[in-house]
Amino acid sequence: MKKIGSISKLTCEFKNPILYKFNIGNQSFDLNNYIGKNIKIKFLDKINCIECGNKIKKTFMQGFCYPCFIKSPKTSECIFKPHLCRAHLGESKDIEWSKKYCLSDQYVYLSITSNLKVGVTRHTQIPNRWIDQGAHHAIKLAKVPNRYLAGMIEIELSKYISDRTQWRKMLQGNYNQIDLLNKKKELAKLLSSEYQKYIITDNTIQNLFYPQLNQLEKIKSINIDKTPLIDGELTGIKGQYIIIDNLYVLNVRKYTGYSFEIEII
Repeated sequence: MKKIGSISKLTCEFKNPILYKFNIGNQSFDLNNYIGKNIKIKFLDKINCIECGNKIKKTFMQGFCYPCFIKSPKTSECIFKPHLCRAHLGESKDIEWSKKYCLSDQYVYLSITSNLKVGVTRHTQIPNRWIDQGAHHAIKLAKVPNRYLAGMIEIELSKYISDRTQWRKMLQGNYNQIDLLNKKKELAKLLSSEYQKYIITDNTIQNLFYPQLNQLEKIKSINIDKTPLIDGELTGIKGQYIIIDNLYVLNVRKYTGYSFEIEII
């Protein structure tokens, strides 16, 4: 099988294990089907902005040219720092976009990736957000009506637990067993009274399993700009990473907008 085109992030379906699709050009294919097969990935020295389509030499924020990075609401600061969102005050690069992405229900959650962490996502993005981060287990903690409030709760909880994922530990599956329900109860009590009303009673713990032949011991990250050709056995997929020869890892999302030739034998 051979495919050519510009790529975008891996999409997924919640199954056991997670079902991944590789998106290239205007096509997609089930990547899980090719685990154990030889995969050749060749960068074609072409990058296009995912917003305007212009050919560019480098991307900003995973796929944008610089002008689009500056003006697009998709690159708003609140994407990474929800507590800085000002859409609830009527301030936005594009208020119609913000109505959908910032002024809609948001979840604050706890997950175990490389460690226990707190995070924020739109109500429509569970469990996809957990899968993208390579979480092993996750639980919803609070539900709020806008991104700003979710960010403020995240900031409060980040005084006690991390809001980051160590990607190497996540890929290796190195984490401590934690009782998520007890942690939820413990952390909920630490929130300011103004946020207590947003705690939800849904205590479902979601367990996530990824398609991998073996657990990783050593990891070498692939930089496509320096290594434009990769050739080896596809041995797993986790988060937004594909794993080759149980050693090399490629962050697919990082290279959104890059054109590749993908050949699987």
